[in-house]
Amino acid sequence: MKKQVLAVLLSASVAGSMFGMSVSAEEKSFTVGICQLVQHDALDAATQGFKDALTEEFGDAVTFDEQNAQGDSNTCSTIVNSFVSNGVDLILANATPALQAAAAATSEIPVLGTSVTEYGVALALDDFDGTVGGNISGTSDLAPLDEQAAMLHELFPDAEKIGLLYCSAEANSQYQVDTVKTALEEFGYTCEYYAFSDSNDLSAVATTASSESDVIYVPTDNTVASNTEIVNNICQPAGVPVIAGEEGICAGCGVATLSISYYDLGVGTGKMAARVLNGEDISTMAVEYAPNFTKKYNAQLCETLGVTVPEDYVAIEAAE
Repeated sequence: MKKQVLAVLLSASVAGSMFGMSVSAEEKSFTVGICQLVQHDALDAATQGFKDALTEEFGDAVTFDEQNAQGDSNTCSTIVNSFVSNGVDLILANATPALQAAAAATSEIPVLGTSVTEYGVALALDDFDGTVGGNISGTSDLAPLDEQAAMLHELFPDAEKIGLLYCSAEANSQYQVDTVKTALEEFGYTCEYYAFSDSNDLSAVATTASSESDVIYVPTDNTVASNTEIVNNICQPAGVPVIAGEEGICAGCGVATLSISYYDLGVGTGKMAARVLNGEDISTMAVEYAPNFTKKYNAQLCETLGVTVPEDYVAIEAAE
């Protein structure tokens, strides 16, 4: 009888302990630091998607320390160092300079990148095979660059010289234009690099590019994304169409793009973050890629420049 009573008491104790652990797990809260390089539509959408996905998973148990570096990579370092000092549970690094800063700041706190084109290039990994390892993973905004080149050829088969306009300070922009250049040259185009160091010399470089090119290609470049009006005010009067690496840039100064949804990319990153915060080992998590790509066009600019697009292109919705 005593054994039976003891067994019941032990069972109750174990059940109570398990119940207590369950309550504790449910009540656990998380602080996530978000370092976004600069404010523009694509990065803003990725951040929002990330926050929405985590809030859906954890509700009020997750709080965000969201900071914007205003386009300054040094400020990214300051931001992520503050996250490390404050002991956040996870860091979202939105754009390549933010990821680079986070990688330099901590090897302990989980770091997820988003809006990063190529992780091997961003982190100088010679043997990158899809998984970064350590405390880093994330999502890539890479759209098939050969298909972007094919889209340019579809729209402008008679063009001869293509200008590649990009910020030389952004490693992933360099990677994209190098890759696209190879693909475009296979179509018989002559390609020329037009690199600018920051927004201060964008106008001068874009002016030169527009005067020497039949078509301009711009990758998913954060500096251009923040300054599309400058590019449009130069290229549109010159009658030079711009093919853009993503929708936000296309809406501001381009005629067409093969693009992803940055909001969906952020949601995917948020789901990865939920897995990490729930205990999954980030070191084994492969970088994830957007599953869908859409040919889109800027209807107003296409009409202005007399560009006709095939029926399978989707018009970019005007911002409200």
